[in-house]
Amino acid sequence: MDAIPLFFLLGFAARLARSDLKLPGQLYEALSIYLLLAIGLKGGMELARQDALQVLPQAAAVLVLGVVIPLVAFPILYKLGRLDRANAAAIAGHYGSVSVVTFAVAVDYLTARNIPFEAYLPLFLVLLEMPGIAVGILLARLGGPARGIRWGALLHEIFLGKSMVLLAGGLLIGWAAGPAGLAPLEPFFFTLFKGVLCLFLLEMGLVAAGQAGALRTSGAFLAGFAIGMPILSALIGTIAGALIGLSAGGTLLLATLAASASYIAAPAAMRIAVPEANPGLSITAALVITFPFNILLGIPLYDRIVGLLHGA
Repeated sequence: MDAIPLFFLLGFAARLARSDLKLPGQLYEALSIYLLLAIGLKGGMELARQDALQVLPQAAAVLVLGVVIPLVAFPILYKLGRLDRANAAAIAGHYGSVSVVTFAVAVDYLTARNIPFEAYLPLFLVLLEMPGIAVGILLARLGGPARGIRWGALLHEIFLGKSMVLLAGGLLIGWAAGPAGLAPLEPFFFTLFKGVLCLFLLEMGLVAAGQAGALRTSGAFLAGFAIGMPILSALIGTIAGALIGLSAGGTLLLATLAASASYIAAPAAMRIAVPEANPGLSITAALVITFPFNILLGIPLYDRIVGLLHGA
């Protein structure tokens, strides 16, 4: 077993045992900034090596993927789960968006096994951050209460939120500087990456355990959805990866992105656009269930699925 996901379990167990272990809030912010920038810089550096004519059609297909997943999730939540429109749309938006930390764990999974992958995949991470949120908001408004959306605040939250600015900014800096320009920064942003990821997962374990009590009120359906939907999304992502010509490693990363759910950008946007939705339902599903499922069991499962498709 990889050591990195075990740090999540350590934090989770410590919180359940009522330990006084906690990370300072400022350190948590610093760790998240580091991870977002490092992922963006790495992706931008590799993007500088690529032929734009090859990457653009793949990027367009990834944007379509970001629209399809919430459209699949919404009827499951609305029709089968009998959730009201606002909550069904908000949760669907969370699952259409992505988790940066889940992506980082998947990258480490591939690196530890020497499985090659297209190093410009962080570009797809940036692209998948937005479509799911936008589709979730539209689903909430179609047939929902007739009231105006504060579009200025919403667009500011989506496009200028911390995660988007750091990911997209890092991607642009990495692309502009290229491998030679980033070489002096490699010891800080790339060599230390795994250690910082371990500390961040420790904090995520503490946070997830603190939200675990919500499972008692969220119901069995939501728990089943939070496990079943990532598997379904991973299958869709696997097929998409194969169709656009990604390698087995790249397909696994795309499948993992498709299977992940946002617990940073999406909650902030939904709070503005769909205030009538209960944020506890989305956070419980995305952070307490889907996130640990993906990093502990999901990624190896998606690896098997991709292996079957690629004949490995």
